Amino acid sequence: MWTDVLDLNDFYRSTLGQMTTRLLRARLREVWPNVRGESVLGLGYATPFLRPFAEEAARTIAFMPAPQGVTRWPREGRNRTALVDEMDLPLADRSIDRVVLVHAVECTERVRPMLREIWRVMADGGRLLVVTPTRAGLWSQIDRSPFYQGHPYSAGQLAGLLRANMFAPMQQTRALFMPPTHSRLALRMAPTVERFGRRWLGRFAGVCVIEAGKQLYAGIAERSQTAEQAVARPKLRIASSRDTQAARNSGDGEAPAS
Repeated sequence: MWTDVLDLNDFYRSTLGQMTTRLLRARLREVWPNVRGESVLGLGYATPFLRPFAEEAARTIAFMPAPQGVTRWPREGRNRTALVDEMDLPLADRSIDRVVLVHAVECTERVRPMLREIWRVMADGGRLLVVTPTRAGLWSQIDRSPFYQGHPYSAGQLAGLLRANMFAPMQQTRALFMPPTHSRLALRMAPTVERFGRRWLGRFAGVCVIEAGKQLYAGIAERSQTAEQAVARPKLRIASSRDTQAARNSGDGEAPAS
């Protein structure tokens, strides 16, 4: 189920949300240290994490699904967000180099069609970065953040989902080892807890981050199979009363061939 955009706004404006943004931004930036000259798309609610990419990418846009709602981003300058159907993105084939999915995969009820649509708009050699809550982490079990909503994934489940939809997982990391708390002391200690967690508490992270590449051969094979099925499918004709009358007139009791 999609989280309402107003609730997402409220969370990321809170102290906990701001710390979440800093920790996750750092992790995403480690995976993608340079996007200069490329086009970047954020889908779901990715705007808190797009600013570092927007400062160097050739184009950065954010799409928000209709059930979630949309809000303006950035606050200054021209708006770069749009309300969309995640199954029918208003983009040309192979027009986006990088896609960031946050609060998307775990929320949509049609994850496979959404991933196939992302595959369509992604350029050959493009990269996908997916952030989802983990099953073992506290963030998917405590109702204090948007990562409590939707369907959490283990790293293996998420990698399998991507492979099944024509993406090849390339690298993965984890983030948000601190509990989702509003305690000022805990928030001040969050960077230290994050460093400790990355080294010793990997499976208890709040979110999993996976980078995947577009599989070209999978798409070619799928399109070829679809074409073959279309050729092999026989053309059917529904018999009508006119056919029956013609058969009676011919005297052989059979309907004329189509």
